[in-house]
Amino acid sequence: MTDENDEGRIKDKLIRSKQDWAKEGRLLTGMPDERHANRLPPGQKEVKNWPVLDLGVQPNIVPQAWRLTVGGLVGNPMVWTLEEFMALPQEEFLSDIHCVTQWSRYDNHWRGVSARHLMELVKPKPEARHAVFHSYDGYTTNVKREMFEAPNVLLASAWEGKPLGRDHGGPVRVVIPDWYFWKSAKWVTRIELAQDDSPGFWEVRGYHNEGDPWKEERYS
Repeated sequence: MTDENDEGRIKDKLIRSKQDWAKEGRLLTGMPDERHANRLPPGQKEVKNWPVLDLGVQPNIVPQAWRLTVGGLVGNPMVWTLEEFMALPQEEFLSDIHCVTQWSRYDNHWRGVSARHLMELVKPKPEARHAVFHSYDGYTTNVKREMFEAPNVLLASAWEGKPLGRDHGGPVRVVIPDWYFWKSAKWVTRIELAQDDSPGFWEVRGYHNEGDPWKEERYS
């Protein structure tokens, strides 16, 4: 069993390691594939498993206490319990995922609520140009509004026919397949729509503000 000091040291070590990657430009090939000629983005390797990557701490979220808040520049801010979220229209999605640490996994079967449906419910104001995701572990990341509203973006509660596990961001995580997977926040609890951009946890630590795998937008 690890105590809080051990968890803190693990987290700090992992953060320093990832920041060093950004400084060194690790994994960059210099051969972008902007036309998506290949299914596998440059510098990536296909895996069959789903590696678990986090900062060394996985929040223990009691399902009854989970809440999702969507607010900011919206006309109809909303808060859902997990039961209420699961009562929203659930859709099936199929997508590849690409991690900035060089692995990619094909044909992931998801079930969840589409981001477009959430946006229809909260009614973003015209000046809302960015979305910021906040997680239960304090993690944040940012995307442009149009990326969050893409047709393949969802808030996933199931993967491969089973409830999404805690290690992969359950009970609910963001899934943005077209960007590197650090943009797909685990353990999401709040989504804020804003006029101004607000770079998140990795974006202020040397990582790209967008994260297109085919352009190799790993680092800033």
